[in-house]
Amino acid sequence: MAPRSRSTNLTPTADTGNVLPRTGMQRQVTTAELFARHSVFSLDDAARELAPAGGRAATVERLKHHLETGRLKLLARELYAVVPVGVPPSELRADPFLAAAAARPDAVFSHHAALELLGAAHSVWNECTLYTRRARKPLSLESTTVRFLQPPAVMDAPRSRTFATRKVERRGRMLEVTGPERTLVEGLQRPRLAGGLEELLVSASGFAALDLDLLEQILERYSIANLWAAAGWFLERTRASFAPSDKLLDRFARRRPASAQYFERGRRGGVLAKRWNLIVPSELQQLGERDGS
Repeated sequence: MAPRSRSTNLTPTADTGNVLPRTGMQRQVTTAELFARHSVFSLDDAARELAPAGGRAATVERLKHHLETGRLKLLARELYAVVPVGVPPSELRADPFLAAAAARPDAVFSHHAALELLGAAHSVWNECTLYTRRARKPLSLESTTVRFLQPPAVMDAPRSRTFATRKVERRGRMLEVTGPERTLVEGLQRPRLAGGLEELLVSASGFAALDLDLLEQILERYSIANLWAAAGWFLERTRASFAPSDKLLDRFARRRPASAQYFERGRRGGVLAKRWNLIVPSELQQLGERDGS
């Protein structure tokens, strides 16, 4: 595969590899190069990289040929997956993370998708969620539904979009994902998107580390009493793993709700954790006991 060059002033005329002078800083790529670089790509990606003389219309015609020959599979409008040689298009299972990133280049993966990309997910989940400023209807990909969410208001300022995020490599592409601290807090706020409360907490207890200062900053931004209490309860239960200080736990406890609240909205039953004014589901009482908490 030929590397992209910013210094050459030569560009292939088509897929033949013949070259002509070009004044732009970035050369065209061949269709084969495009397919080698991206297992999933958008029409915008193809038009930008192939840069045919006819623009987007010419790009559509070129891709239509490869759809007809079975080299490409149309996942959704203007979203394509490359079909490996010898695989029938009907049997291709496109990577939902790469499809989501191709559909929305500003994607920040969240909730259970973040748990998966961070390598902490306890179970497989059938939804992939991401934040994007450009709304889009859910995308159905075989057994997975990709959901495009508006960024939380407290994280929607231009400088906050990547606050508490990190880059994760996925099959040769770098993806933006909420880090462990933000994934925990936003999962506690919307546990259904994280696969449920138990899935979230069991998965989060397996994080290699938590930046507790950063966690506190995120909670400050949200400023929701239930989140302070839930995060404090979690740290108390997983104390052997994340080593929160007594002073930190005291600060969290001072921000707890004034009266007892259910850990998860709409859920009934459980055991009252008095320090946190939280009614915790009975099945979560074992959390942290294996590590000595």
